[in-house]
Amino acid sequence: MSKGIKGNEPDPRIVYADIIGLPHWQSPTRPHMSLYDRSAQFASYKALSGYEDMVAEEARLTDRKLELEDYELELLNQKLSLVNDVIADGHHPVLTFTVFEPDELKEGGRYVEITDTVKRIDTTGRKVILTSTRESGLHKTIDFDRIAAVHGELVDYMDDCWE
Repeated sequence: MSKGIKGNEPDPRIVYADIIGLPHWQSPTRPHMSLYDRSAQFASYKALSGYEDMVAEEARLTDRKLELEDYELELLNQKLSLVNDVIADGHHPVLTFTVFEPDELKEGGRYVEITDTVKRIDTTGRKVILTSTRESGLHKTIDFDRIAAVHGELVDYMDDCWE
């Protein structure tokens, strides 16, 4: 498709010949704006607002929850049973739990370590209740199914027995 004057259109050089040589109009009440200032009016405009956030979220990696082997589940059960016996004797051990936290936005999650004093173990509800002071005095609970490992002075010797 060719640009230019078509056969039946008037020549714009002739149509606008009377204004071609005129100087550019300048407002008598407003100062002339520089090209830099004129371009700055449009600099903050983003045609794709939120695009960077979307790309960053898509690029964010998550871990998948690992299924524990039978011997790992047995070791975990023995550790929790020992902790339950110690709590029954009136002691509250400080332990570190490796826990899987599911991601709220995408499939998978991440493993975190939580170190706190164990208040009690709810075997019926399959939860560990911690005496966490970091959450406004509320007791933090951890589901048994999310626990990947338990470590602490009380239970670490059990790991050597299984190796």
